[in-house]
Amino acid sequence: MPDSTRFLKPEVVAKLKGIDLKARLVVEGFLAGLHRSPYKGFSVEFTEHRPYMPGDEPKRIDWKVYAKTDRFVVREYEEETNLRAYLVLDASGSMSYATGKVSKLEYASMLAASLAYLLLHQKDSAGLITFSDKIDTYVPPRSTPAHLNALLHQLSIVKPGGDTNIAGTFHQLAERVKRRGLVIIMSDLWDEPQAVLTALRHFRHKKHEVLVFHIQDPNERGFAFRTPVVLKDMETGREMTVDPRVLREQYQKDFDRFFATFERGCREAAIDYHRVTTDMPFDRALFSYLERRSRMR
Repeated sequence: MPDSTRFLKPEVVAKLKGIDLKARLVVEGFLAGLHRSPYKGFSVEFTEHRPYMPGDEPKRIDWKVYAKTDRFVVREYEEETNLRAYLVLDASGSMSYATGKVSKLEYASMLAASLAYLLLHQKDSAGLITFSDKIDTYVPPRSTPAHLNALLHQLSIVKPGGDTNIAGTFHQLAERVKRRGLVIIMSDLWDEPQAVLTALRHFRHKKHEVLVFHIQDPNERGFAFRTPVVLKDMETGREMTVDPRVLREQYQKDFDRFFATFERGCREAAIDYHRVTTDMPFDRALFSYLERRSRMR
């Protein structure tokens, strides 16, 4: 049997054509690996299965699950939508940064597509917001199977560009999104931390659950340059020549302080916060979503 979990690696997914294919293969690989994971119970809860009981109709047995796990389970269907989720994607210029095969925006888009696939698969509703210095795209949440195509289309055409105005955009969204739900944010959060945290608390004030994927390129923390280099701001175009040997230690301290501010601020506001790098397999990020989903149930 082919190892579908290979599609959890960002560099493998990036080679595939079509974001719909990417999302489907990531999710299928993820679901195939659930029964081998330490997250006990998620495969039953998430895929809307329950163990087979005497008296259940054999036709309700999910034979695909049996072939993979050697367990008899039956499918459960829910008539009402369980959750309203808003996928919020940062498409500002800084998200185009990449030192490997996948940029921050490409990774975030594939993660958003996979989450959309998961949400609609479990009959939740999902919407999409993309932003730079303002809201660029707003697709309201729906739970119909055809809605997935609309979400994937928007994700396939999103391009990085524009300055960052994360705090201002989040305040706008908090006022615009009227119905309570789960706000899933995918961003590098390159803005003034306290202003962003205040805006995130605005979502909580509106009674939303909030899940933040703080996306970074591995080199943004490592600062692995060895010789003098010209650094270019991907939003303003400004350039600066620096010697990384002189700056590295202070840069890394400042960078760690930047992350610590968000970790502490989100914890105090009861916001789920997860640091993600673009070389991280998608299953780790998807497990973070399932943890939040489990608590909400």
